Amino acid sequence: MTTDTPARLLTLLSLLQTPREWPGGELSDRLGVSRRTVRRDIDRLRELGYPVQATKGSDGGYRLVAGKAMPPLVLDDEEAVAIAVGLRAGAGHAVEGVDEASVRALAKLEQVLPSRLRHRVSTLQAATTPLTSGDGASIPTETLTVMASTVAGHERLRFAYRAKDGAESRRVVEPYRLVSTGRRWYLVAYDLDRGDWRTFRVDRVDDPFATGARFAPRELPTGSAAEYLRQSMYRRQETYELVVTFEADVSVVGARVPGWMGVPEPLGAGRCRLRAPVGDSVEWMAVRLAMTGVEFRVQEPPELVDTVRELGTRLVRAAGEVA
Repeated sequence: MTTDTPARLLTLLSLLQTPREWPGGELSDRLGVSRRTVRRDIDRLRELGYPVQATKGSDGGYRLVAGKAMPPLVLDDEEAVAIAVGLRAGAGHAVEGVDEASVRALAKLEQVLPSRLRHRVSTLQAATTPLTSGDGASIPTETLTVMASTVAGHERLRFAYRAKDGAESRRVVEPYRLVSTGRRWYLVAYDLDRGDWRTFRVDRVDDPFATGARFAPRELPTGSAAEYLRQSMYRRQETYELVVTFEADVSVVGARVPGWMGVPEPLGAGRCRLRAPVGDSVEWMAVRLAMTGVEFRVQEPPELVDTVRELGTRLVRAAGEVA
């Protein structure tokens, strides 16, 4: 049982900031206090300005909603707008390093933004163009925040989906995790109609809708959403086996290649090798390897070897040097 009231209130607030409704009994169990104490703590949060909404029923429920003003002692208006705009710009383009945690933060923030601030964020977003790396497709931030909310709240998701061949379908899924590859976002989910796990490219998703139906999360076969995505892409033969040797220590290379490419293995004497199934075009991968800033040699696939060679020759010519 949590006897420290301030600490308990912070824990309660943290739970309520997850975009879902919390039954009173579940909050009571999480905090180790009676339901009466939970109700008192909710009243204290309201007195501090946090817009906590209660629903009636056999168990009752609570959730943090948008109010007339931003909750105090969290962010002022300017800070809230600046953070929301920055998260939207990064999340919508799957910028490398902006992962699911950032999208969850955006979902939490937009959940409690007053309408006047939400309008300012949308206006700024429409009036600016982010400079992003890579050529990944742009994604409406609303799509990502809806998906992130259903992942966090274990809520079934319905959406329209366009497959690689252009075929369109309607899907109802139990979302498990959003995964960013650095250029694209993917949703790993259990497809209820097909009775199996699936991966979906988020830039091919339209009209995502949170159904409100809760579910108990299933166990993912691989245990890791990123690993499941790698295997799924490999099965669809959208990947090739990348083998590249770097003339640098494994710690240096590990810090400069994205996690979705895998973990390099040390070879000794300041060298290491990376083996990974990759789904990106060989043209982009050649550029991505060059961006590491260290010497490297590609062994596989042959198409990438040729592309790196051609790119190097082209860059030398562009610099005006004689080969």
